[in-house]
Amino acid sequence: MDLRTEKTENAIKNAFIQLRAKKALEKVTIKELCEEARIHKSTFYSHYQDIYDLSRAMETEVVKKITGSIPEYSFNTGSLAQVTRELTYGFMSQSSLINILFSGNERSHLAYRIEESLKEIIFEKYPEYKDDLRWNVVLSYCIQGAYWAFQGSRGQDVNEVIGIISEIAERVCRL
Repeated sequence: MDLRTEKTENAIKNAFIQLRAKKALEKVTIKELCEEARIHKSTFYSHYQDIYDLSRAMETEVVKKITGSIPEYSFNTGSLAQVTRELTYGFMSQSSLINILFSGNERSHLAYRIEESLKEIIFEKYPEYKDDLRWNVVLSYCIQGAYWAFQGSRGQDVNEVIGIISEIAERVCRL
């Protein structure tokens, strides 16, 4: 990507984040985004189909950052507690963007997108578990549970919350 394209992408994304911090996704217009980013509408449309396309692209970036924050060795240890711990730290590292991009009606999308992405990574490494109902349920439970427990425990000691979430994941695996 050349420098001009990169600067334009950054301007669009920064403007979108500023607007989303104030408004629901459905209320953000291309016109105001372009004014905020100081670009023409045609420039926006050369990058994205619509505001929802931009939102999906930014959500995908956040999901990749979170799942990418889980070291490869975590999957090799066979410890779902370690994966869950790293996942929760990933949520924490992206919390500012999560709170903006996945606010309101978008809140539940993140947990689903993370689950989908992690299962893809895990099942690529361990294809024998892909059709295993028990593993699918355990993974869903741990991923969704980690996200919602972390979100619901704001204001609490982060390390303690992460420790509890990891311990629960480890116990669920033993069932």
